[in-house]
Amino acid sequence: MNKTVIGAIAALGLAAAVGVGWSMQAEDAVAGASLKVYKSATCGCCGDWIKHMQRVGFDVDVDNVSNIVGIKSEYGIDSRLQSCHTAVSEEGYIFEGHIPGKTVTAFLDNPPAGAKGLAAPGMPMGSPGMEMGKFKPYDVLLVNADGSTSVFQRVETPDYE
Repeated sequence: MNKTVIGAIAALGLAAAVGVGWSMQAEDAVAGASLKVYKSATCGCCGDWIKHMQRVGFDVDVDNVSNIVGIKSEYGIDSRLQSCHTAVSEEGYIFEGHIPGKTVTAFLDNPPAGAKGLAAPGMPMGSPGMEMGKFKPYDVLLVNADGSTSVFQRVETPDYE
């Protein structure tokens, strides 16, 4: 086990012991986890979401594409679930849209059986990358390999980090 993994495990144990908030645990848990993000070169909110993901510890590789709809089709993302960017983990899980980093971390820590990934359809007001001084609660959906969806998390507050 390398020093980074041992350090992350120790930090998680310490955080749990002293009651440190979820955001620190999430950052430590994802240290070094990678996402490939497909987006349009001109989309500012995607860039802000990427910065959010980097702040919580993800290593992000950005691919500005001219045909984002083609990427979504390639990964089988139903049009009802689509947003402005698509992220793919090293394990092949899909993260569509403005999903909080701690939600992605929770998913990657314990992926549900049969899961394809998560989606925050549209562009929820106040979600990471869509901060405009207003927040409206929204659902992050679990997307299963069979195409079915269910609510993975109801985001009630803009406390992402």
